[in-house]
Amino acid sequence: MGPRYCELYVPIAVAFQLPFFSTYMFLMNDAAAAWAQWLTVATVALFHFPTQLALRAYAIGTLLACACVALHGRGNTILTAAALQQLPVHAFVIGLLYAARVGRSALEQEKLAGMGEGLGAVAHEMRTPLASMDANVRGLTRMLQADTAGSGAQDDVRQAMTRIQYEVRHMNHLIDLFLLSANAVRRRLDPSESVSMADAVQSVLRRYPFTSPAQRSTVAVDVRANFSFAGQYELTVVILLNLLRNALKAIHRAGKGRVRIVVDGNRKPPRLLFIDTACGIAARRQPFIFHRFYAYPAHNGTGVGLALCRQIMHAWNARIRCVSRESAYAIFVLEFPVQRANVPSGEP
Repeated sequence: MGPRYCELYVPIAVAFQLPFFSTYMFLMNDAAAAWAQWLTVATVALFHFPTQLALRAYAIGTLLACACVALHGRGNTILTAAALQQLPVHAFVIGLLYAARVGRSALEQEKLAGMGEGLGAVAHEMRTPLASMDANVRGLTRMLQADTAGSGAQDDVRQAMTRIQYEVRHMNHLIDLFLLSANAVRRRLDPSESVSMADAVQSVLRRYPFTSPAQRSTVAVDVRANFSFAGQYELTVVILLNLLRNALKAIHRAGKGRVRIVVDGNRKPPRLLFIDTACGIAARRQPFIFHRFYAYPAHNGTGVGLALCRQIMHAWNARIRCVSRESAYAIFVLEFPVQRANVPSGEP
């Protein structure tokens, strides 16, 4: 219930504390210069919130403040020159802050596009040496098979080559994962098909490059009730791959833990729980984990994965949030709206 109350409380609190209070005090003090400066600062602070929230709060708070001033019999203050002079100032401030926000967003998109192109180039260049390594190993294997003299050294060589081939396959799976994430940055995110959550989870477990059977055994799936939602199958795989990779990295850092994936279509709204019992996330870091380019530890990736997950989820009118306790667990909760009947069904 907490997040729902927060969604109602934040717009009301922002509208009251910034535009309403500031405008009301400005007008009730006969448009004094000190309160005019306060009102300008409050407007700047207001538009550091999301633009739609800020515009609604500004309009509602300002109108309510004017109405309250009029009810107090001070409505003539609203039409004085000192009060009306604030309108072009506010328009300039709002336009400037909006332009700055659009500029930052454009820079982020350019950086993401460059990162995607870089990942694609790296993946392309890595495939050639990996293919050469795999061919050499297969050639050595054929030579050993042709040699009928068995020895312990030959068994060691065979084990070494088996391991090399496994590493090559592992690297190719990682390249596929990088390319999938890079393509997701540039593609349209709008829902275009009906996606089965249980099918997407099983596909991720088949595609993820586990380092060993022991690592695969740390991941358990609990399908309480399957559900379908309006989205894109490949982008769903991107989300789940990112969450699984983060969970397994956390287990590696902590030296303990397991992963549990719960598909729960019985709840309203239907949801997916991604649970790991590794190192958890510190409370002071939780507000930042979905911010673009934020990574912790600093060397732990590019900081794009969770931000991309949230961007995709928002495009589907879905939600992703994290509940965690440091050194204990992290639970990522993905909640989806009820599927609309007019979304076409797609094949994985």
